[in-house]
Amino acid sequence: MANFEIEQFFLGCLAHASYLLSSDGLAAVIDPQRDVELYLDAAAKKNLKIVAVIETHLHADFVSGHHELAQRTGARIYLGDGSGARFEHAAVKTGDSIEIGRCRLDFLQTPGHTLESVCIAVTDLDEPGAPKAVFTGDTLFVGDVGRPDLSGDHTPQELAALLYRSLHETLLKLPDETVIYPAHGAGSLCGRQMSTERSSTIGRERRMNYALQANSVEEFVHLLTDSLPPRPEYFGRDVELNRSGASSLADLPRLKPVQAPEVRRMQAEGAVVLDTRPVREFGAAHVPGSVHIALSGQYASWAGRLLGLDHEIVLVGEDADHLRESQLRLARVGIEKVHAYLEDGVHGWVAGGQELESIPQVTADEFEELRGSEPITVLDVRELGEVAAAAMEESVRIPLGQLPSRMAEVPRDRLLVVHCKGGYRSSIATSLLRRAGVKDIANLTGGFDAWAAREKVGAAKA
Repeated sequence: MANFEIEQFFLGCLAHASYLLSSDGLAAVIDPQRDVELYLDAAAKKNLKIVAVIETHLHADFVSGHHELAQRTGARIYLGDGSGARFEHAAVKTGDSIEIGRCRLDFLQTPGHTLESVCIAVTDLDEPGAPKAVFTGDTLFVGDVGRPDLSGDHTPQELAALLYRSLHETLLKLPDETVIYPAHGAGSLCGRQMSTERSSTIGRERRMNYALQANSVEEFVHLLTDSLPPRPEYFGRDVELNRSGASSLADLPRLKPVQAPEVRRMQAEGAVVLDTRPVREFGAAHVPGSVHIALSGQYASWAGRLLGLDHEIVLVGEDADHLRESQLRLARVGIEKVHAYLEDGVHGWVAGGQELESIPQVTADEFEELRGSEPITVLDVRELGEVAAAAMEESVRIPLGQLPSRMAEVPRDRLLVVHCKGGYRSSIATSLLRRAGVKDIANLTGGFDAWAAREKVGAAKA
């Protein structure tokens, strides 16, 4: 039995994995999320003292809790050399190591995703021949590798070349049985083909990971940088927040109720009404001009990508717990101008003398009836890889993340039916389109999956 234990914490709305490594009563937290109570609670239950907080890199897709966690535990923060972090920390490079109880953590510089990226190999001091595990951050995922476009000083091609060397000259030199623990899983914006599995081994990734099959650095660079999806604008802001050290979530303001006339005034001054209710509830009735991102799914990521960090946000939610959870998740990606919510939701809007809007929700059967009875346009907002696998003929294809900048490409001369895979992203898209003035619009409930299932049943009957 190993002399250390690794506990993984997976945050679904950001597809982010963080870890508590412990041995002999001491512990290290690797890549913490912003709300740090879960690590403090886990350590308390196991009677552990957190002595180290380790970042594999300055994260771009979420705000880290390293600063608060260090303040509350007295732990030392470790970051890759050259991070530029503006708080007290230990800058580590290849050859540096620390001991946590009966295990040793060896730092490995692995630039490519970012310049200061490090991985951490874990060796049992009673079996010092080879590491048992390695925390790979955003350098190596299960099924993928990190995106190489997060530096303002290096091109994606230059970073991809660095990443190739980090993988082949450092990580893949580890024994095949070494267990890898990445910082993200499927759904993260930091890669394109990540698996839903939460861990793997060096040997398995060597055999199965598509990015590791490239036979040369040139092939690898093309593989990673050709058709690279745009980097979300908020990524750079989150890096700066992490470089400075974010404030405690306890400092977030208490949400205040705002009535309909005040919400209208705030909208006129640039505030965004963010409706976080389920898809059908939003479709049935919502505040005109509101953006819909349901609290389920990749809520925080989509909010960061589509709204940025600077808008004042007015929430519409189901209840107080729902609203507070919305505020917390937004803070995880650095959206902190969330001070108010619409009192009594859409009922309060009507009570305030205001009118509601709705967006029709059509089933796969209703969609086919529409296609057979009138000219319509189909807008597919899935990612390019999803579209390449299967798509409706003659659909207009604009990934949701690109929709705000490509509104001019959306036809407006007939009914526009929007779909994604299952209906979550398409509802977001319909709210953005309606907000941009597209009136004749509908959301395909169940998305492409529901339509494809219907087509399959129809083919079988034929």
